[in-house]
This record gives sequence, structure tokens and C-alpha cells, in this order.
Amino acid sequence: MEGELQRTVGENLRRYRQQRGLSQESFAEALHVHRTYMGSVERGERNLTLQTVERLAQTLGIAPIDLLNKPSEPQ
Repeated sequence: MEGELQRTVGENLRRYRQQRGLSQESFAEALHVHRTYMGSVERGERNLTLQTVERLAQTLGIAPIDLLNKPSEPQ
């Protein structure tokens, strides 16, 4: 499905950001990007480069693969 990976990254990014108690605005400030850009990333509207995925993961203190993997469904 087209754009599925973008949506997965966005959902994971939002989940990890919220787990760390960061607002979208404060996370965007840490990355030196605009809040509206972060919103579009979290909605899966942006086609990110691998460098951007690495930068997002590093800021969150996680491995880049954690943003790419679809979370397992709760049983």
C-alpha cells in the first residue's frame, strides 16, 4: 500500500515523542524545524530521507529501525 511506511513512521514518532512527555512544538524546536512540519511527518504526509529518520531517532534516543517497524498488535 502506497505511503504505508510513511504512516508507520509517523505513528511511531508520535508514540515515542508522547512517551517522553514532549509536545510536538518542543520536539520540533529540538530538531530546529517548524511545528507544522512535524505535524505533517506524524500524519505520514512527508516522504522522509534516511538521514531524517536517523536524526529523528537520535533525538528520541532510539534506533532508526524502531521508527520503521510496524508495532505488533496487542493480543
